[in-house]
Amino acid sequence: MARARATTVQRIRRQAGEAVFLRVAGPDGPRNRARIHTTPGPRWFAPDRPVRRVHGDASMFVGGLAALLLQSLHPLAMAAVAAHSGYRGDPWGRLNRTSTFLAVTTFGTSADAEAAVTLVREVHARVRGRTADGVPYRADDPELLTWVHIAEADCFLRAHQRYGRRPLDAAGCDAYLADTARVARALGADRPPESVRELALRMARYRPDLRPTAASRDTARFLLSDPPLPGAARLPYALLAAAAVDLLPPWARSAVAEDAPAAARMPPPAARAGGHAVTRAIRWALPPAPPAAPPPLPPLPD
Repeated sequence: MARARATTVQRIRRQAGEAVFLRVAGPDGPRNRARIHTTPGPRWFAPDRPVRRVHGDASMFVGGLAALLLQSLHPLAMAAVAAHSGYRGDPWGRLNRTSTFLAVTTFGTSADAEAAVTLVREVHARVRGRTADGVPYRADDPELLTWVHIAEADCFLRAHQRYGRRPLDAAGCDAYLADTARVARALGADRPPESVRELALRMARYRPDLRPTAASRDTARFLLSDPPLPGAARLPYALLAAAAVDLLPPWARSAVAEDAPAAARMPPPAARAGGHAVTRAIRWALPPAPPAAPPPLPPLPD
């Protein structure tokens, strides 16, 4: 009886993990994952770097949603996303591409990371337009790239420190930002912050430009009220959404909460309890990464 019960739990765990992973990584996820982790060659980040700890943790689910909400408060960045990303028509495709980029640049070979960055830069170079107010924007603008980066870095780090299995110490937080700055510079960002202090200063510099718009409100409603999910996933997602809204800085939380459903506006203790529950469940379900490829052998002496 105990063995049958254990087998049933293992089957449920495997099925749940596969469902979550395929949603996030897409149908090519298993193949991409094996290639990213097992292809031999030098990497941008060593196995002990903080960026690997943060980006490999289930807290990224909360941090990623919070980052989308925070990024949307920049009118130019939101206009570019609304007009060019196709997030409403193909939200899972956009998530698949974003998660693959993060995995490649964090865990993949240097050659694959450089190729991924080159592809993103080529896409950005083609994205041009004007907001509804007639203000021009371009996706390769270093100021916009820096905003997108610091919103991600801030939310990923906040989520990890609150929901991660092994939160970083102060030096580790600075090291994480230094790691992510390497990717941001490669994408064209302008002097991305490399410490918690620098991150706070840069966030404050952008603060006067940030505000809710019709496009950001539409995005918040889509992400928080009407996600393209089956019924069984709605409750866990509501917990994740509440944790993401709670994770935002107070001024951003107030701007987003106007368009959030009641379930995503839980009091902080309830939101955080739900965030811990859902991240633990995701961590339990997701399969471990395949063993990393051994480092390349040093050259033989002459």
